[in-house]
Amino acid sequence: MGDQGHDHTHGHDHTHGHDRADGHGPRAQAAGTGRRALLGAAAGGMLFLAAAPGTARAATTATAAAGGSRALAAGGASRASLITRGTTLVHADLHNHTAMSDGDGDPALAFASMRGAGLDVAALTDHSGVFTIGGLSSSEWRRTAQLADAADVPGVYTAIRGFEWTHALLGHANVWFSDSYVDMSLAPGMRAFFDWLDDKDAVAGFNHPGREVLRFDEFSHHAAAHDRMVSLEMFNRTDDYLFEGWSSGRSSPLVACLNAGWRTGLTGVTDEHGTDWGHPEGKGRSGLWVTENTRAGVLEAMRARRFFATRVSGLRLDATAAGVRMGGQLPLTSGDVRFRVDLDRGAEWAGRPLDIQVLRPGTAAPEVVDVVTTTAGRITEFTVPLDTADGNWVVLRVSDPARANGSPGPAGHVCNDWGVAYSSPWWLQG
Repeated sequence: MGDQGHDHTHGHDHTHGHDRADGHGPRAQAAGTGRRALLGAAAGGMLFLAAAPGTARAATTATAAAGGSRALAAGGASRASLITRGTTLVHADLHNHTAMSDGDGDPALAFASMRGAGLDVAALTDHSGVFTIGGLSSSEWRRTAQLADAADVPGVYTAIRGFEWTHALLGHANVWFSDSYVDMSLAPGMRAFFDWLDDKDAVAGFNHPGREVLRFDEFSHHAAAHDRMVSLEMFNRTDDYLFEGWSSGRSSPLVACLNAGWRTGLTGVTDEHGTDWGHPEGKGRSGLWVTENTRAGVLEAMRARRFFATRVSGLRLDATAAGVRMGGQLPLTSGDVRFRVDLDRGAEWAGRPLDIQVLRPGTAAPEVVDVVTTTAGRITEFTVPLDTADGNWVVLRVSDPARANGSPGPAGHVCNDWGVAYSSPWWLQG
């Protein structure tokens, strides 16, 4: 779409004083289901539950429906990007639990529930054992594979076996596409976990970052796991994790992770522990841009960091910077970078006012170097000067300026509004 040549100056300052509504408290559970009561009694509840914008040259153009592409049964945008070719959008939930660890639900029902909710890709990621209790057994690990294989329909619905390595203080990490699993008996710390992961043909991600006090040894970087650690959760359940722990004096997990040298894409997940896998609106999910909806296609997209985080069903977000898709490396160290953003959620959101915030590295919180006002259902184009002297990554955050972030950061920070989606980062060369 052509640039209409409109220049916009943005001076948004969204200051909200709302306290966070914690989404991680104990859940009600049916008698005789799950292992949560046992876990809480055995370990005191610690095993699974832990303690200024500038200016941009912007233009927007209305999008047309992409012929022949499939939309969610419950509504939403078509699955074809209007700015790139060769891939299709699939909606995914890659973090879910059952009664095989600390969830309440029958694992035999989970994949069908997620497919019925309109998801195209789903994973079961029950906890690996903690202090030898409460997690997957060998027979349950095999059963997870059997359930995924039975549900998997190549080209239509991708079902994945995974697990969640679990440490009450360091944090939790999902692993997908591994033939084996590991727990704290063999991987009691981050280095041991990364060493275990090193020779696996698998990918992994940092879960609900900042919820556990040691934050993955403050995201200490390990070169051996650099390529395999592909994701950082930005939406978990109903929470935005951009400022998780800020009220306790911690830095933004996004800034801590990316500044440490990790090259993670950004995901949203439901982290379901009940029986409504995939169904509740408003919980995290991910959009992956795949060449095919198969396990191989999903794995390739995850390795390429070609995905985005959201907590809105049916959302389509595609973005390029200097012609490079999200998750990629920009072929420059400094200069003006032209962004193109395809943002849509179908007729229900047509014309809805949204902001695109350009996030850059900061010391404790991301710097917002531009805010571009747009509406859903439009292609938006804008130019931002970038320089590696200011840090090597950039992320786009889509937000609703009319709503407050339930987990705010610094007073007056632009991102104290309600997050709709995060692109995966781009990295500058050098």
